[in-house]
Amino acid sequence: MTETLIPDICVIGAGSGGLTVAAAAAQFGAPVVLVEKGLMGGDCLNFGCVPSKALIAAAKAAHRQRNVSAFGVADVVPEIDFARVHRHIREVIDAIAPNDSVERFTALGVRVVAGAARFKDRNTVVVSSNGSDHEIHARRFVLATGSSPFVPGIPGLEEVGYLTNETVFDLAERPGHLVVIGGGPLGMELAEAHRRLGAKVTVLEAASVLSREDPELAAVVRDALRREGVIIHERVRVVGVERKADGGIRVGAETDTCALAVDGTHILVAAGRTANIEGLDLEKAGIAFDRKGIRVDRRLRSTNRRVYAIGDVAGGPQFTHAANYHAGLVLRALLFRLPAAENRLIVPRVTYTDPELAHVGLLEEEARKAHGAVRVLKSPYAGNDRAQTERRTEGFIKLVAGRRGRILGVSIVGAGAGDMIGFWALALSKRMSVRDIAGYVAPYPTLGEIGKRAALAYFSDTTRNGWVRRLVGFLRRFG
Repeated sequence: MTETLIPDICVIGAGSGGLTVAAAAAQFGAPVVLVEKGLMGGDCLNFGCVPSKALIAAAKAAHRQRNVSAFGVADVVPEIDFARVHRHIREVIDAIAPNDSVERFTALGVRVVAGAARFKDRNTVVVSSNGSDHEIHARRFVLATGSSPFVPGIPGLEEVGYLTNETVFDLAERPGHLVVIGGGPLGMELAEAHRRLGAKVTVLEAASVLSREDPELAAVVRDALRREGVIIHERVRVVGVERKADGGIRVGAETDTCALAVDGTHILVAAGRTANIEGLDLEKAGIAFDRKGIRVDRRLRSTNRRVYAIGDVAGGPQFTHAANYHAGLVLRALLFRLPAAENRLIVPRVTYTDPELAHVGLLEEEARKAHGAVRVLKSPYAGNDRAQTERRTEGFIKLVAGRRGRILGVSIVGAGAGDMIGFWALALSKRMSVRDIAGYVAPYPTLGEIGKRAALAYFSDTTRNGWVRRLVGFLRRFG
């Protein structure tokens, strides 16, 4: 039996971006069908942001117990119940899940269809669900199918077995020695968290860890993890995996000069992600795609004018907040016919290690290529009073300013960097300059003062100019 549905909007994928489109469109009165073949809430709720940050929070609690003597409180070696850590992660997911549930979206007026979607033609999607088919003819389609872990073709990996972000949070027993393949944000976050919870951890990275980030800031994170006992090998190629006679695993790797063997108990693959497009039959709908995902224009529209793509599947920044940003742009087009174009430079990113590393806009090297001469302004955490009281003095902020002091990019490494970067994302989106920041009144004592001090350095450098100093002297004398 086939049921025909004719909504205004059909959303495929109930992750962060898809849920945002479905909820908002329904609240504005548009008929909406939401299709999801897996868990409501998608990767972020079930396998990504939420469980990883819950694990990191547990790891921070353990780390604090070990490192409080500077405050006059005795250090304690924490007793870690890894099964209880696992329950903590599940409790956090369960607490948030009702916000993303079928029941909530049904109450909002969204028709939720469980099953795998595939295009029949340019205007039709078919969903097979519980022995019946749904044929959906929508005015517009929004693809929000997300991404999945990329698993490299390493000899022996499939036979030995491995973890990804979709399975690592199911562990109720602490790994003895976790070997992480990949030194990007996810790999570094989970490496540090497991180390703080008592596991031995080794990271194997083909390039340099956190290679997308400013090398100067990435080095601060790398060195911090090494001090905590995480073993990090950069510029190594993993060439094979095998099961040892004692039940453990051995990961073989090589550099340009030598071979390397790492013995462990578990492997975590954190080598990037791949867009979820398999099984959608995009060709039948005239939708172009490549290995990065669905090809879209700046308005996030595919080569089929009826179909938009948002979030990870659109081949851009793979963040929950980026998917939500995309959702807002598409909603403007679908509901209000307003022009809206993606600007990736205003989308911040954060690596939740300790210290955190956050960035928005252009990196220093990118800014020099795009704008020529730029000014680089820095301010260290050590010069901030709040950082001193908290004994969190590691790190700095780095501002990149262009002509007339316009802010082109901001990077922060240090405590609270993820919270502070939101301020700078707003500054970039409003095309602010260091003059605007210098005029901002920051509450004292807060870490946010670090950024204002960096902005003021722009003018401190200017006053070193001879004619400016003479002009100021003249005004003081005769003004």
